[in-house]
Amino acid sequence: NRPNIPTKPQLNTMKLAVLSTAAVSAAAFAPAAQQSAAHSSTALNMAEPEKSQALPFAPRPELLDGTLPGDVGFDPFGFAGDDKASLMNQREAEIKHARLAMLAAAGWPLAELWDKSLASAMGLQPALTSTGESPSILNGGLDKIDVEYWIMVVALAGIFEIQSKLTKDEKGKNYVAGDCGFDPLGLFPEDKAGQMEMQLKEIKNGRVAMMAITGYAIQEALYRTPVTEQTPLFFKLGGGMF
Repeated sequence: NRPNIPTKPQLNTMKLAVLSTAAVSAAAFAPAAQQSAAHSSTALNMAEPEKSQALPFAPRPELLDGTLPGDVGFDPFGFAGDDKASLMNQREAEIKHARLAMLAAAGWPLAELWDKSLASAMGLQPALTSTGESPSILNGGLDKIDVEYWIMVVALAGIFEIQSKLTKDEKGKNYVAGDCGFDPLGLFPEDKAGQMEMQLKEIKNGRVAMMAITGYAIQEALYRTPVTEQTPLFFKLGGGMF
């Protein structure tokens, strides 16, 4: 008996069947492979959270997404809070402290340079300490400051706080943190990009001022000499040579 040898048409039909089966099998497994790759990519993204711009070795805090001017993901102690409302309260406080610090960073050395001469011209007693330092909690000398001065400071702060609250209620969602309706020179831009740039400059200068005023206080508490004498290069004409 001779074996049945497939004819040429039969061979072609078998080839087509095998190729079709292979194609179907490949199509069946392709989506699974793609899905597996997608899951792997997602798992990697979840395993590696976005890093902080300020601290590249630490993950970026969830609330600090870079939308606020000056936000570089720096919050190692979690002061930003747990929600957006807490974050905005902290930003409001930061801006107010920054503005006070900028005034103090300028006023502290100016007092040490000019207080004696101004007090003498007005027939008053100098408010500086016995070693010529600006009065502060660490330096002492706050008892020399008149009560009227403190009343004026508290009243002025209260006025700005009330005005800030009124502005916030008036502008609603368009309220910008720290806006107390005070811009007599019209320095705040009208366009969004200009506003962001101005806010960035303010918060950066404010942060530097907060560090500077802290430095003044620590330096004078340690060395018991005015900061203007310690670093005359920054505060006196010609670096103190004149």
